[in-house]
Amino acid sequence: MSSSRRDFLKILGMGAAAGMSGQSVPAAAAASSGGPIRLDNNESAYGPSEKVVAAIRAAEAEAGRFPSGAGAAQLTDRIARIHSVSPDQVVLGAGSTEILRMVSCACLGAGKQLVQASPTFPALELYARSTGATVISDPLTFGFQHDLDAMLAHAAASTGLVYICNPNNPTASITPRADLEKFISRLPGSCYILIDEAYHHYAEPSGAYASFLDRRLNDPRIIVSRTFSHIYGLAGLRVGYGIASAETAARLRSFGTVNAVSTLAMRAAMAALDDTAGLKDFIKKNRDARQEFVNSAFTRNFKQRESHANFFAVETFNPATMVIQHFRANNILIAPVSLAWDTWIRVSLGKPEEMNAFWQAWDTLPIDKSVIRH
Repeated sequence: MSSSRRDFLKILGMGAAAGMSGQSVPAAAAASSGGPIRLDNNESAYGPSEKVVAAIRAAEAEAGRFPSGAGAAQLTDRIARIHSVSPDQVVLGAGSTEILRMVSCACLGAGKQLVQASPTFPALELYARSTGATVISDPLTFGFQHDLDAMLAHAAASTGLVYICNPNNPTASITPRADLEKFISRLPGSCYILIDEAYHHYAEPSGAYASFLDRRLNDPRIIVSRTFSHIYGLAGLRVGYGIASAETAARLRSFGTVNAVSTLAMRAAMAALDDTAGLKDFIKKNRDARQEFVNSAFTRNFKQRESHANFFAVETFNPATMVIQHFRANNILIAPVSLAWDTWIRVSLGKPEEMNAFWQAWDTLPIDKSVIRH
């Protein structure tokens, strides 16, 4: 999975220069910065809130200083209070990807096994292989859910970790909470479970979805990761966290990077957590953009699969590399889903004018769109 994804991205990169030299779509297609419209990395289209930006500016004088232990403790305490856990259960990291790296180091190694879905966020697989662990990737079900029966069948005494990205990246799908609880109860007792909730805030609370932090299971094997990269718009500052039992959290910290979270990142994260109005506004903006994407697809006579995140996985029934290059030529960056899903693209949600540009480019896509309509 990891090598094929890297090869796929390499293929796309080889044509980037040629693609970007093509004509761009009129007016709306040009990003305000003059650069390409970036709908490829699931970033927030709006960046951090005004309150968070103000906090970053107020902390700019400290950019020349190493992060303080007091700042890390303050952020840790704030996160612990939000989730009603003790501070010693909270682990900070440079984005949730560092939490994933810590977990791989703590739970895997030679002779150990990672069980995950395919496709899913690829970072953990890369970290797992670097420890010498083997990786088993079970394809998602037809409904884009984790195939828990297949994953359970592969879980054995050597399974050190099971990875659940929910909502899943790159499919924006969820696996029902009740199914996950039953699955976890049947896993070997020595197996840890990492629940990646990077896109938690975009998922509507329902009978099918509930966070493992908002509604915890009394199971010390569970580790939950969160990030400030998406809904809070802080992808460039790299700050995330994990929550686990105190014993597991201490083990994770032993594999952490010293001073991984910068002073500016900590101040920004604190301000983001305090800005509940800003969070609600970003959630609403994304909900509206998601519905507008569905509406725009409907007017083009194709039904789009439901998204529980800030992006969509779209089946084009044509080579994804060709589709992506067409959008590059129109000054828009989108992403592949995986090499195995070679006709699927992933489209992050942007601002209204950016999505208008996306649909303009879509309408000029030189493919037979009748195959998409159903």
